[in-house]
Amino acid sequence: MPGDASLLDCLPADWREGLFIGRVQTAAGPSPILVADGQAYDMSRVAPTVAQLVEKLPLSAASGEALGPLETLGLPLLSPVDLQCVKACGVTFALSALERVIEERARGDSSAAAEIRGRLEERVGGSIRAVVPGTEEAAALKAALIEDGLWSQYLEVAIGPDAEVFTKAPVLSTVGLGAEIGIRSDSTWNNPEPEVVLIVNAAGSAVGATLGNDVNLRDFEGRSALLLGKAKDNNASCSLGPLIRLFDGDFTIDDVRNAEVGLTIDGPEGYRLEGKSSMNQISRDPLDLVRQTLSEHQYPDGFTLFLGTLFAPVQDRDEPGRGFTHKVGDSVAISTPRLGKLVNTVVTSKDAAPWTWGLTALMTNLAARGLLTAQETETA
Repeated sequence: MPGDASLLDCLPADWREGLFIGRVQTAAGPSPILVADGQAYDMSRVAPTVAQLVEKLPLSAASGEALGPLETLGLPLLSPVDLQCVKACGVTFALSALERVIEERARGDSSAAAEIRGRLEERVGGSIRAVVPGTEEAAALKAALIEDGLWSQYLEVAIGPDAEVFTKAPVLSTVGLGAEIGIRSDSTWNNPEPEVVLIVNAAGSAVGATLGNDVNLRDFEGRSALLLGKAKDNNASCSLGPLIRLFDGDFTIDDVRNAEVGLTIDGPEGYRLEGKSSMNQISRDPLDLVRQTLSEHQYPDGFTLFLGTLFAPVQDRDEPGRGFTHKVGDSVAISTPRLGKLVNTVVTSKDAAPWTWGLTALMTNLAARGLLTAQETETA
């Protein structure tokens, strides 16, 4: 675990009352767990993957194998998802829309960002915060910005009828609590993106939430939106955790809508940055983002959906006007009281642990453990 963080430090404030799903690394291989009343249960005999376990809700702890209190579990937590597609929405907050326009106009050059930021916020800052995407007012603002020569593809997804939805990472490539998180070694302007992430089942219903870091390379995407894949999908560039909190009578989608997501970055040279993202300022409702992700698509193993972030780090780190970028050794902590804390340490994607555990390895492991029944094979 990076820094001084322990598992207990990273659990939600009321973790003994909530219902959670996670994944742990056992001696035999990865196993889904259920956490109920503070106790952990191995659910691999109920469903060998988290994707399948989600489809069996509601769950009974009695159907699993008791592992004891979560805080004394002694098994490493993995990313809490496995077979789900990892999807993400971008530019869902007014501030993030402005920052994407800045990246685009600066062509990925952080030294040019401050002047552009001031000019753009003066012209559209208030308007873009007030407008509802896809409305007549949004269309009128678009027309005015086009006339002023300030229109951008990022403003299209910020206030237009269609949200930006992209695939963040391949299935099984995400990392979990305490893992190293990767930044491309040739990136010079980048940042974490602290987000709430919905867990959506095969029927398209949101069943829970977790925390995520949608690592972003501002220099790559700023040069061209066509570099989004290279900016977003790199080795160890997506973290999730610590656990999935399932929706119930006490924790609902309204808790997601009103979450305050905190971010702390502690650098190896003593640098410290703190910020927060208020989900109640999101431009599109989380369930509308789920609907837009589904569109004319099916997800038989479900999907995870990053909801976007309000946070855009502009605090200077090295030189005045240069803003923020990561350094190797940064400790990144993303937190909100009801979902806990996700902590990772920054390395280059080259130096991060290589991703070797793919679908073939997982299915081979589950078959060797006798966890793939004929029924599960048919529905996997």
